Amino acid sequence: MKGYEIIEYLKKEFPPRLALDWDNVGLLTGDANKEVSKVYLTLDLTMEELDKAIEQGANMIITHHPMIFSGQKQINNDTVLGEKIIKIIENGIVYYAMHTNLDSTLLGSLSERLLGLENTKVLLPDSEDENLGLGRVGSLKHSMSLHDLAILVKNNFGLSDVRVYGPLNQDIKIVATCTGSGKSLIDDVMKYNADVYITGDIDYHTAVDSMEKGLSIIDAGHFGTEYIFMDELKKVLEKKFPDLEIVEGRKAQPYTLIV
Repeated sequence: MKGYEIIEYLKKEFPPRLALDWDNVGLLTGDANKEVSKVYLTLDLTMEELDKAIEQGANMIITHHPMIFSGQKQINNDTVLGEKIIKIIENGIVYYAMHTNLDSTLLGSLSERLLGLENTKVLLPDSEDENLGLGRVGSLKHSMSLHDLAILVKNNFGLSDVRVYGPLNQDIKIVATCTGSGKSLIDDVMKYNADVYITGDIDYHTAVDSMEKGLSIIDAGHFGTEYIFMDELKKVLEKKFPDLEIVEGRKAQPYTLIV
């Protein structure tokens, strides 16, 4: 099939209009008219992941984090980004990125399912559809301690560790979540009187200030809350395009925890 057939489907399911103004989503490099038989999914298009995609014969790559964010005045092998762009073009790969538009759709709904949330609402709803947008807030079917919820997050998101800010014996009922770096939505979380906020990239001062306001935090990491898109998107693509081969990239944290 042609690359544009996959792209048009992705645009319909995960509309680019949902991406935030600063974001850069869509077809970033390549010819959408190219035949595509194998798609490589990865959170970040590092050189290692790009080489793996090429080795496995992928002719389309889909990432969550866009490899290209800002305008490029020069594309050459003097920079890592330039090297990657050249390599993508030389290998005839169609490269497509879905970032905050994926957070507002697939990742948002996936997170609430993994947490077992009920009666959910969107923290930062889209102006055209209040069921889409960044973050989710809802209630647990049964209340549980902050400690037990942290274990649930760790297990259901397939993580080696999470950071918990707040009293471990706290009774939790209302849960808010946002994939990636969700610090900017804390004021929105507070409006819903959430007991805990599950997100990534929470700095020390933000965590302490949140606890002072009565909001506990489970920091599951930027990677930890987003790499899960690969399994879900693979299912979506395989259902729509059964002849398409889908390969998933790295599923390990980019850091090593020394204890």
